[in-house]
Amino acid sequence: MVLPLMYTTRNILVRRSSAILTALGIAMTVAVFAGVLALNDGFKQLYRTRGHADRAIYMRPGATSEGESGITREQTDILVKERPEIARDADGRPLAAAETYLAVYMDLVSGAGKTNVPLRGIQPMSLQLRGDDVKLVEGRWMKFGTDEVVVGKPLTTTRKDCNLGDTLQLNTVPFKVVGVMESASSEGGEVWGDVERMMEALQRPAFQRVVAQVVPDTDLEALSKQLEHDARVPVQVQSEQTYLAKQTQANGKMLQFLAVFLTTIMGIAAVLGAINTMLASVASRTHEIGVLLAVGYPRWSIFLAFVLESALIGLLGGILGLLIALPFNGVQFGMSNWITFTDVSFGFRFTPMLALMSFGLAFVLGLIGGTLPALRAAMLKPVDAFRQL
Repeated sequence: MVLPLMYTTRNILVRRSSAILTALGIAMTVAVFAGVLALNDGFKQLYRTRGHADRAIYMRPGATSEGESGITREQTDILVKERPEIARDADGRPLAAAETYLAVYMDLVSGAGKTNVPLRGIQPMSLQLRGDDVKLVEGRWMKFGTDEVVVGKPLTTTRKDCNLGDTLQLNTVPFKVVGVMESASSEGGEVWGDVERMMEALQRPAFQRVVAQVVPDTDLEALSKQLEHDARVPVQVQSEQTYLAKQTQANGKMLQFLAVFLTTIMGIAAVLGAINTMLASVASRTHEIGVLLAVGYPRWSIFLAFVLESALIGLLGGILGLLIALPFNGVQFGMSNWITFTDVSFGFRFTPMLALMSFGLAFVLGLIGGTLPALRAAMLKPVDAFRQL
């Protein structure tokens, strides 16, 4: 014989004040859990979106990011012109581009200080390689060979001198902002200019990487092992997909640790709140529990009813927690990438899987909080329950 579900839901309605307070405690835990993981997913999405398995990144052996890399002009010429794995277009031109990369301090619009912003010098083939991954939303693309730049859209609202028509000073060279670009990847927060003009302005003697479209079925891992010890061009090779995935490791682990740590601390508080609520519920219904046992309801049914009541409060907390967190979906957030040491802009990104995980967390917190009070209720003896009138 099982207690009807109406019995459980009625008890929640009767004690709605304490149930709502407990649900709010769980809701805060769920909101923090979902918010931090949404940040982590938004950060990873910057590097996940644009990764192509058939696009190769050539860098100095041992470099973990292009900011640490360096490839001489001579080595670049050999790579672009002689490597057989690099694909060519209909006119026989190599689908490859040499790029420079440097993080520089730029003033914030708020006047609160400076932060690192990535500058990228590109060649005409760089735009062809990226295709629709990067789109121009204002102005025009820079003229190669001139002191013109195109900036990522997030920079127009967060950094000084980054709006269309502004002049951006790089060392002693003024660069005019002639366009604004947009990309779902991390490149959407960069400043792009002609590679030769940027190298001269930033006093960079070497390129940082070569990006190239490779012919189908190229084994990049085997190629990298071959080229790392090449006498003429010692470089490491990896797919763009692999390279971008590595850029999220440090920040991703930090955000995951933060989610686990905060959720654990707040979860303990939420569970204690659920235990107190359910113990008070058991204490106020001792006589009622005695009657249920006396008329033949088994102890497991009493236990199940109280656990279910706590789990339902947990699910209510899960709904409230998601309602608190969801308005932040898409809100832009800035953080330093510990691999490249540059600031990147990204948004909270809530997914159906994250919502399910949040509901699961709320349900588990409710179950844990209700287990001890439910055991206490189930272990009551009818005679002792009646004596507590």
